[in-house]
Amino acid sequence: MKKLVFGSLNIDRTYQVAGFVRPKETVSALDYACFCGGKGFNQAVALARAGSELYFAGVIGADGGMLRQGLLDEGIRTQLLKESAGANGHAVIQVNAQGENCIIVVAGSNAEVSREYVDEVLAHFAAGDLIVLQNEIPHVDYIIERAGEKGMVIALNPSPFNSAMERCCLEQVRYLLINEVEGGELTGMSEPAEILDAIRARFAGVAVVLTLGEKGAYFMAADGQRFFCPASPCDCVDTTAAGDTFTGYFLTEYLEHGDAAEALRRAAAASAIAVSRKGASSSIPRREEVLQKIGAQL
Repeated sequence: MKKLVFGSLNIDRTYQVAGFVRPKETVSALDYACFCGGKGFNQAVALARAGSELYFAGVIGADGGMLRQGLLDEGIRTQLLKESAGANGHAVIQVNAQGENCIIVVAGSNAEVSREYVDEVLAHFAAGDLIVLQNEIPHVDYIIERAGEKGMVIALNPSPFNSAMERCCLEQVRYLLINEVEGGELTGMSEPAEILDAIRARFAGVAVVLTLGEKGAYFMAADGQRFFCPASPCDCVDTTAAGDTFTGYFLTEYLEHGDAAEALRRAAAASAIAVSRKGASSSIPRREEVLQKIGAQL
């Protein structure tokens, strides 16, 4: 199975603040840092650090050298990247004293993904290969359509959730990875069990990872069997890449061994480590560190 992350590349400009900026308010940042990010980039790093070998596809801006190098440093194959003469996508991230975040994303070069480029990328993959998608680039619906026609295994994290998801044929998705807010927007339900029931009723055969923050996470297999894992204890500093970390670790472990309970446990441990650190991709732990944390909890 070849693995591909097709997604966004962002330069994350992160500001530590006492509290999120309110209307008509100006505040002084307590600290500032610049990181490699974007949900596509973060999930690719999480997959790689969990042990996956993979390719990355996306459009990188003229100022995105740190992102290309960041992928290479993780051993991720970059030959499918497309270059843009314009500015790279970036995000302005506020992180408050509780470690919560508030994010503004500027698409930049990420908006230049075209259908022609999608076809060029997918020509390198075949039935049974994995494609991991988010919702920070255009034509996600077309990517799902074309990948589905090829028989690829599609994993979708529909974040940020918006009207573009209405055009996507979610019946073609094998793994749907969502948080409780996205689950509510997709189904109109609020309780985890109701969200899972509604997804199973609408999209038969789709397996679901539903993350609930500090309350833990569920996995519902394609046959409806459900597994729950509580969140791993941690001191929260910055939640920016928590979901991306969970996605990368869960997919790597589950696709490798098929053990849902263990995949949830490793993903929860990895996310707990990530939120205890500042930054997005820079906070994602490596496999050895996750295994040490799990061992210490046994």
